[in-house]
Amino acid sequence: MSDNRTARWMQVSAKEPAADGVVLVTLADPDGGAVAHWEPGAHLDLVLGEVTRQYSLCGDPGDTSSLTVGVLREPNGRGGSAYVHDKLAVGDLVEVGGPRNHFALADAPSYLFVAGGIGITPLRPMLRRVDEQATPWTLLYGGRTRASMAFADDLTTAHPDRVLLRPQDEFGILDLSAALDSAPPGTAVYCCGPEPLLQAIESACRERDHVTLHVERFAPKDVGDTENGSFEVELGRTGEVVEVAETESIIDALQRRGVEVDFSCREGTCGTCEVAVLGGTPDHRDSVLTADEQAAGDAMMICVSRSCTPRLVLDL
Repeated sequence: MSDNRTARWMQVSAKEPAADGVVLVTLADPDGGAVAHWEPGAHLDLVLGEVTRQYSLCGDPGDTSSLTVGVLREPNGRGGSAYVHDKLAVGDLVEVGGPRNHFALADAPSYLFVAGGIGITPLRPMLRRVDEQATPWTLLYGGRTRASMAFADDLTTAHPDRVLLRPQDEFGILDLSAALDSAPPGTAVYCCGPEPLLQAIESACRERDHVTLHVERFAPKDVGDTENGSFEVELGRTGEVVEVAETESIIDALQRRGVEVDFSCREGTCGTCEVAVLGGTPDHRDSVLTADEQAAGDAMMICVSRSCTPRLVLDL
């Protein structure tokens, strides 16, 4: 992961099943040192063979000895999850980047957490945190089957009055309207899961102004048909101007000119390539920034986003 200057090697200290098709992978410093500090909502970049993938941390932020991620086997994936399930073994060294957090837990008087399948992984540390703070919360947790839902038994046993477990084969699709309508004013809604769930809750929350929605995507959202034009990028620290052709990304253009930048997913989902915008108007095509953050126009993901103006000035 030479593209990521925070990369380091970690060792797989444990690998165990968490549900049907889900494994927990625990990583530790090979020399026994303390792991990087992280907060609920953070993820790691794992270099898995020829691909780099992002996985949410689902352990205890207070544990300084290891980091744990949950990985769902994706039958139609691009090789990352298959590598974890079939090849990664205890004792292996893995190149790791992060932790990074674009799904941070904001202060709120109450919380509604909505998880779909493996989307429970970033929410689990959040549940621990708000429970420790004695803040009111509820979890609405759906999945294909009860057996496919990681941490389901632990969560329902520990918090039977707060966790609504709703396997689809038993209950059908999640009743988002009921959950949102019962949420007190000021509730922060945190949702992670497959794209249909995210689209559904985004639509539902647009009709309800008493809650604030935060989502995290594991895959890029559909931005529709877009046209690419060429534009210029000015490097704010040096004044150098780089032409970005219609057939290349900003990252491609910068690399062509020998400018080093951090990046990982190249899909606009991990947030590694975020850069501050000093001038011009970005054409946002990422799945990380909120609508308000995109409207502010002071930051962008340079792996997928482009420019609405002839020139962008970036803090590079």
